[in-house]
Amino acid sequence: MTYPDHLRAVLRLGLPLVGGHLAQFAIGLTDTIIVGWYGVPELAALVLATSFFFTLFLFGSGFAWAILPMVATFAAREDEVAIRRATRMALWWSAIFAAAVLPLFWFAEPVLLAMGQEASTAEMAQEYLRIVGWGMFPALGVVVMKNYLAGLELTRVALWVTVVAAVVNAGLNYLLVFGALGLPEMGIRGAALASLLVQLLSLGLITAYAMRKLPQHTLFARFWRMDREMFGRVLQLGLPIGLTTLAEVSLFAGASVFMGWLGTIPLAAHGVVLQISSATFMLQMGFSNAATVRVGNALGRGDEAHMFRGARVVVALGTAVACLSILAFLLVPELLLGAFIAPDEPQREAIIEVGRVLLLLAALFQLMDALQVIHLGLLRGLHDTNWPMWMATLAYWGVGMPAALVIGFTFGMGAAGVWLGLVLGLTVAAGLLMARFWGRGVRIFQAVGHSG
Repeated sequence: MTYPDHLRAVLRLGLPLVGGHLAQFAIGLTDTIIVGWYGVPELAALVLATSFFFTLFLFGSGFAWAILPMVATFAAREDEVAIRRATRMALWWSAIFAAAVLPLFWFAEPVLLAMGQEASTAEMAQEYLRIVGWGMFPALGVVVMKNYLAGLELTRVALWVTVVAAVVNAGLNYLLVFGALGLPEMGIRGAALASLLVQLLSLGLITAYAMRKLPQHTLFARFWRMDREMFGRVLQLGLPIGLTTLAEVSLFAGASVFMGWLGTIPLAAHGVVLQISSATFMLQMGFSNAATVRVGNALGRGDEAHMFRGARVVVALGTAVACLSILAFLLVPELLLGAFIAPDEPQREAIIEVGRVLLLLAALFQLMDALQVIHLGLLRGLHDTNWPMWMATLAYWGVGMPAALVIGFTFGMGAAGVWLGLVLGLTVAAGLLMARFWGRGVRIFQAVGHSG
């Protein structure tokens, strides 16, 4: 395939994935905007609670993400039995993980208090988590089904299911948070209930599609039977992916905790800027997922040249999007920030003032964030997850977290110092992962191809 052929293939596969990630992001964005308009204390609690939930959710998603390269490789080899086995065991692992972390959501308040959060914020965060925690089961199930379908290059359904979920979530949030149409005013608990209901709806829709579109896979026939060999393979690939994601997301969750030490206004500003920068990250995630599928297919066919040409195209796309993001952050910061805070909110100007500085720092790490997530996707396509796990741990916990603490508190730079730590962590991660793929990619390809 030529480079234009690769570009068309990546866009055909990646754009629906980008759209799906953006629609998923819109769900969290809607929660943030509606709760932010409801009240700043509730917004601060939501920022804290969602950081807590998504830290665990993204860790547990490792088992779901594991089947993206597995299914892509099995599909290239036309091994439908292996596709079914891997998907089933990913669902098993996801359910086990959801059950294991449920008590953490139920008793979140003492954990948050131990982290130095304000008592009222921790109490509201626990109210949210006790409801939304049950959504971990369907939420992880949705991720498994999306990756199963994406590995087969069936990406449009995930987009449309997520769009439907985003629209329903917006309506439910408004009704339940503010108590419209005669419903009780539930505040932050309403946002949690809306999220739970939307996750259940999403799982039902995407599972129904998969069973109708691919009946030959019989995913749920004798679902209760243990497949020990594939159970172990999903664990072997998925646990490092989960730990890699945990290393990164815990850096941002840790930053949320640090912001809580600084007060409600820095925490609220941090949450708003995090939502804005997450929107651009969703674009890069879509390209990263496309990279995983394309490399997984190349691995299944034993086509090394195809892998590297496709990798160059994805990296170029990610770089272009990062540059556009940087321009937006630098040119229209007040427009972006102001959308999240009610016009009559007394603390609006204070939040925007802090947020403007953080958005400038977010612009600094756009390119590095794009490069690290895309190269993670490329390496996952090669089923290479152990070394990236250690690299991520070093970058985020060995560099990013200590830097955020030292610059933010020891050097007294506050919120800006915490975000400089994020910039440093992402830069180190990008450098290490790029060196791994472009320096060792051929050897990894040959080793995995021979062993598979």
